[in-house]
Order: sequence, then C-alpha cells, then structure tokens
Amino acid sequence: MTEIFLYTLLITVMASFIGYELISKIPQTLHTPLMSGSNAISGITLIAGILIYPNVVDDVLLKTIVLIGVAFATMNIVGGFSVTGRILEMFKKND
Repeated sequence: MTEIFLYTLLITVMASFIGYELISKIPQTLHTPLMSGSNAISGITLIAGILIYPNVVDDVLLKTIVLIGVAFATMNIVGGFSVTGRILEMFKKND
C-alpha cells in the first residue's frame, strides 16, 4: 500500500511539473491554437488514472484521489475541446 501511494505521489508531482513547464513555454499568441494539443496531456492523465485504479481498490483514500483525478482530466478534455471548437468557428468564413 505504501509503495502504491509513493508511486502515485511521484506520478502526480512529475505530471504537475511537466504540465507546468509545457504550458508556460507556449507564447500567448499561440495559446489558443495549441489548446487542443495541451489538452492531450489531460488524456494521458485520464489513461494513467484508469490504469492505476485497479491497483488501489483496497485503499479508500487512493481510490478517491484517482477518481478525482479522472474526473478533473475528463472535465478538462471536454471543456478544452469545446472551447477550441467555438474558437475555430469564429475563423470560418460566412457564406
């Protein structure tokens, strides 16, 4: 149980650091076009949460943390792609 918690904590810290570094390197002018690509990182979080979940079913705290992570990643993916879709609609020519 302790090993799983440490691995989960390590993955969370590494994912947070990598996500921060990736997002901070994107210039403001490119942020909107690259939002969908950045949301792919949440896809990785979602897949990781789904893969980790079977290993933490005995620990209620870890189970809750994984479910919260999966929920937040899902919301970020859906919200990000819907915002990107609306922004792309603004650039279409009117007939």
